[in-house]
Amino acid sequence: MDFEKIETAYNLLLNNCQRLETKLQTNLYDALIEQNAYYLGADGADDIISQNNDKLQQLNLSKEEWRRTFQFLFIKAAQEQRLQANHQFTPDSIGFILLYLLEELTDASQLDVLEIGSGTGNLAETLLNNSSKQLDYMGIEVDDLLIDLSASIADVLDSPAHFIQEDAVRPQILKESDVIISDLPVGFYPNDDIAGRYKVAAKDGHTYAHHLLMEQSLKYLKKNGLAIFLAPVDLLTSEQSPLLKAWLQENAAVLSVISLPETVFSHKNNMKSIFVLKKQAKQDCETFVYPLTDLQNPDSLRTFMKNFKKWKEDNAI
Repeated sequence: MDFEKIETAYNLLLNNCQRLETKLQTNLYDALIEQNAYYLGADGADDIISQNNDKLQQLNLSKEEWRRTFQFLFIKAAQEQRLQANHQFTPDSIGFILLYLLEELTDASQLDVLEIGSGTGNLAETLLNNSSKQLDYMGIEVDDLLIDLSASIADVLDSPAHFIQEDAVRPQILKESDVIISDLPVGFYPNDDIAGRYKVAAKDGHTYAHHLLMEQSLKYLKKNGLAIFLAPVDLLTSEQSPLLKAWLQENAAVLSVISLPETVFSHKNNMKSIFVLKKQAKQDCETFVYPLTDLQNPDSLRTFMKNFKKWKEDNAI
C-alpha cells in the first residue's frame, strides 16, 4: 500500500468535495456522493473538479488504497459535521478483529455474508479487500444518506458489495447466510407493534433495537452459522437482558465475548464488545472471554490470537 498516493488522493478528493460543498450549499457527505458520480463520468463537473479527477484516475489506486482515502475523508468530515454514533464507520482496529474472527471460525473458502446496518460501507470493503475467502456480501441499511454513500463508494472501488435500503427489523425476503455481521445500532425501536412480534420484545415501553436486530439476524442465518456482533458492553446485564438471554438460550451458543478498550470509542457511553454467536448450537464449549486492552500494540494482538487459537484447539472448534 502506497501511503503517499493515499495522501495525494485524499487532498484531491477533499478539494473536490469542498468545492461541491460550497457550490451546492450542502454538507461534505452529500458532496462526496456528487464527487463520486463525477469521478465515474457524470456530466456537469467544472474544470478544476475534472482536472482533479483526471489526476485521481492517474494514481491508479488499489481498492484498499481507495478505502483508506475515503476513510480519511470521513475522519475530516466528522470533525466538521459529526454523524450520530450509530452512523459512524467501524474503526479499522475493530474491523480487522472482526475479519480475523470470521476467518478463524469458518472453514469454507466461499461464504455468504450479510451485514445488518451497513452504514458507510467501510466494514464491507474492509472484509472484501482483505479476506482470504471469497465473500458474497450483502448489506442492509435504512438511512438514505448512508445507503447512497456506501453505494457510490462501492461503484468507485468496483466492489462486488451489494446494498439494499430497508429497515432490517421488518421482515425481509433474503437467502440464508453463512455469516451475519453487524456493528449494531444502539437505542430503542420506536414501533411497538412490530417489536411485539419478537421474543425479545419488552413487556412495557420500547424495545432495544439492537436486541430486535440480533433476533432478526439469526432468522437469516444458516443452521450452525456464525453471527459476529459489536454490541453494548452491558448487553447481558441491561434492564432488558433477561429477555435476550432467555432467547439466546433457545437459539444460539455464545462462543465468544471480547471486550474492547475505551480509547477506541468517542465516549465511554458508546463502548461496545464483540459477541460471537453460533446458531442452533448447544453450549457445549466454554465461552472465550477476553479483554482486549490495546488494539495498536502488536504484542497485545499476538497474545490475543495465541489465546484464541488455544481456545479453539481445547474446544475442538
